[in-house]
Amino acid sequence: EETTTDGSRFRINNFLTVLSLSLSRHDLSHSGPHYQSPTPHSHPWAPPRLLHFFFFSLARFEFPKPLPHFPSSPRWRRTETASKGEAPSSIVPSSPAPASPPPRRDPPFAATPPPPETATPVSPSPNPSERDAWKSSNILGLFYAQALFNLKRLKLRRNNWDSDTYEFDEVLTEFASQKRVYEVVAKPVVESVLDGYNGTVMAYGQTGTGKTFTLGRLGEVDASDRGIMVRSMEDIFADLSPDTDSVTVSYLQLYMETLQDLLNPANDNIPIVEDPRSGDVSMPGATLVEITDHQSFLELLRVGETNRVAANTKLNTESSRSHAILMVHIKRSVLENEDIISSQNGDASHLTKPSKPLVRKSKLVVVDLAGSERVHKSGSEGHMLEEAKSINLSLSSLGKCINALAENNAHVPFRDSKLTRMLRDSFGGTARTSLIVTIGPSPRHRGETSSTILFGQRAMKVENMLKIKEEFDYKSLSRKLEVQLDKLIAENERQQKAFEDEVEKVNLEAQYRIAEVERNFADALEKERLKCQMEYMELVKELEQKLVLNQERHDCNSFVADNGEGPASSSADEVAEVKMLLETERERRKAAEEEVELLKSQLGKHTQAEAGGDVEIIKLQNILEDEANQKKRLEEEIIILRSQLLQLNFEADQMRRCLENGSSGSTFSAMDSSTTQVRHSQFKDTGNGQKSSVATLFEQVGLQKILSLLESEDANVRIHAVKVVANLAAEEANQKRIVEAGGLTSLLMLLRRYEDETVRRVAAGAIANLAMNEANQELIMAEGGITLLSMTASDAEDPQTLRMVAGAIANLCGNDRILMTLRSQGGIKALLGIVRCGHPDVLSQVARGIANFAKCESRASNQGIKSGRSFLIEDGALAWIVQNANNEAAPIRRHIELALCHLAQHEVNAKDLISGGALWELVRISRDCSREDIRNLARRTLSSVSTFKSELRRLRIDY
Repeated sequence: EETTTDGSRFRINNFLTVLSLSLSRHDLSHSGPHYQSPTPHSHPWAPPRLLHFFFFSLARFEFPKPLPHFPSSPRWRRTETASKGEAPSSIVPSSPAPASPPPRRDPPFAATPPPPETATPVSPSPNPSERDAWKSSNILGLFYAQALFNLKRLKLRRNNWDSDTYEFDEVLTEFASQKRVYEVVAKPVVESVLDGYNGTVMAYGQTGTGKTFTLGRLGEVDASDRGIMVRSMEDIFADLSPDTDSVTVSYLQLYMETLQDLLNPANDNIPIVEDPRSGDVSMPGATLVEITDHQSFLELLRVGETNRVAANTKLNTESSRSHAILMVHIKRSVLENEDIISSQNGDASHLTKPSKPLVRKSKLVVVDLAGSERVHKSGSEGHMLEEAKSINLSLSSLGKCINALAENNAHVPFRDSKLTRMLRDSFGGTARTSLIVTIGPSPRHRGETSSTILFGQRAMKVENMLKIKEEFDYKSLSRKLEVQLDKLIAENERQQKAFEDEVEKVNLEAQYRIAEVERNFADALEKERLKCQMEYMELVKELEQKLVLNQERHDCNSFVADNGEGPASSSADEVAEVKMLLETERERRKAAEEEVELLKSQLGKHTQAEAGGDVEIIKLQNILEDEANQKKRLEEEIIILRSQLLQLNFEADQMRRCLENGSSGSTFSAMDSSTTQVRHSQFKDTGNGQKSSVATLFEQVGLQKILSLLESEDANVRIHAVKVVANLAAEEANQKRIVEAGGLTSLLMLLRRYEDETVRRVAAGAIANLAMNEANQELIMAEGGITLLSMTASDAEDPQTLRMVAGAIANLCGNDRILMTLRSQGGIKALLGIVRCGHPDVLSQVARGIANFAKCESRASNQGIKSGRSFLIEDGALAWIVQNANNEAAPIRRHIELALCHLAQHEVNAKDLISGGALWELVRISRDCSREDIRNLARRTLSSVSTFKSELRRLRIDY
């Protein structure tokens, strides 16, 4: 029992076998109504030509219920053979059937249809002179093979006394219907293909025994005659979903060891390519046609059958002269949901992570092998003889492979023939295979029948291991994230616009209400002012009139007094009248003051209403601030989604390049590879698509917002932000802007503050990209970057992180001005500490850093800036350099050889190099180095340093 990738369990059985054998109940006297007289060209003893076949499957599931049994029906129907036309020059698209159907392949012994339960002879009955010989031969033909249906065995009689018995899974007669054959043979394979496994259905046997009829019959005249190809595609289309699944078909023939395209005859030499890693076999030049319905598939079959090579032989009027291969490729989308139960405040909530889009790929291969034949029986001559040789040779190679697999040989000769190369996965591979083997009833062909049965018996011993092929659907997830991003952006814009409209509406309403209150208040004040002014003018006018009247009275009284006339009481009356007027004025003043107070109170009420409007404005301002905060959070989510989308695009492109280039070995993630200097060239080649994505993200979000996310409390936000900065830093145009905006300080802060391995790895990669600029190198050293990188290298164990750190230090080692500071802060020792990892990519970065340091140090010594032994020798790097001078990895070896040559140019280092064993490596480099410039440099160094020349003379070594 084995476990598949989807968790189901199955049992692989050893090559289950099914045999179908038809025996004819012929009257030995040949006196039946269908007996015919022979013709001059017929064989004198020709027995009835009936279909006999059996099949077996290479691997199958054990189903809990037995397969259904269908009642038998007559095996063959009458058809008419049309002459083959010329092969078309292009693929015929899916369209309605033409008025005259293309030629079809009839069963190999189509003749006058017999009544039920009656065999059909191939040729007329013999003449009376030959009747006795034919009769004795036919008696042996009726009893030399016997089918034991209940025991599912075949009994092959060697003579009248001895017989051989063979056991198979199923025995079918010529009366078994095409539906019965499909249900038993091919339907389990088709169901496995729909579940994601590869499957093969193949027919093998002598020429003229019904292989093409069983597999490729179209059933245009009688629908019950539909073959395995047609019925298989009916079940496939019934199970697939047209929205998420796809089906592509290719139809090929192997003719004279040349693979030709039946859908495009111009493509007549298709190569066979094998994947060195997975062992999958593919035909890159074959025509792949995507089909969406059953009618288009029938059109393709008609085109293929028209182009297939056939010939008329003595054994078969429509003998296939090539092996036909129908390949059906199926892609199905599979969604896997991950459910998580989370608990918060004592309540359990059911959460579902986003589904992972997977693509499950499977392949159904239907192989109609050309029939084996013996030349002296088939009468093949000339070109047909060459065709027969090619057919028998390829079938012989298939038999050799089956024998080797059955005997568990270490070597299986799959490469002896193109046929075995194509069927490599079907025998001993990962496909579920069903094999149909057909035999003939005539004792004349007893040798071919016995050989065919033994072929099936040997094939029963071969074992296959089923395997599902699933791939992560990057494109589907990328499209899904793009749609989600567009929805969020549109929703944000809608909310922003609705909020702005609401604020504008409230502001307009408040302004209208305030203006109305101010207008009403101004009108009321103006009315009161005019009223008071009118009353004041009336009072003044009335007082003036009274003043004039009093003046006149006063003058009159004075005149009377002077004359000694008038009563004395007139003055008292006037005083009383003035007092009354004064009292009236006081009352009016009081009334005016009360009215002023009333107006003040009304003004206060209007002021309170205005204050209420101010409160509402404050409330709206608070709502605006909340919406601004929500907008900020949405922008952060948009940045995260865009970074995820960018990450997936990088990973998909990196995966596609790896698959196209066929790269092997350890692969790092696409994001990490894009952040290192080693992969910088690959990032430059990613094309305009990625550059536009980064530019769009950079313009829409802004560098400051991205850098602000580096300090986010959310770990996922922080990781995505640092990945985006790393991708931006890979472009030279963005490096200056990142440094000016404080990006370098933020990256160093991440190394200092966080211990998360992913954050440190990506941050180190971003620093490595920034360190390619000389101005940035000095700034990194000034802010203590080499110390932080050394600490990260000592704490890290992940080879990817160590590779990023080593790449950053290696870039810094190439600057002459910071050489002393780099050594004093432990840069060389950090590189030597990283070699503990042992990974080739890490060691390559270490070797590059040592080579850069040695080159800068040599240049400083030549300019007189530095004197004394090399810092590399003082810090103990010489032993590792000598040890890896002949490393198997070419990048490591090339950097070490260059470093040795630079160290050896100075006399002060010569003794240390000789004592450390470096002299022998220099001699080897001068002789065997693959690069001519390094080889010449080593020779000049050995010739110019006196200590080396004396040592070489002492050792008597020529260089």
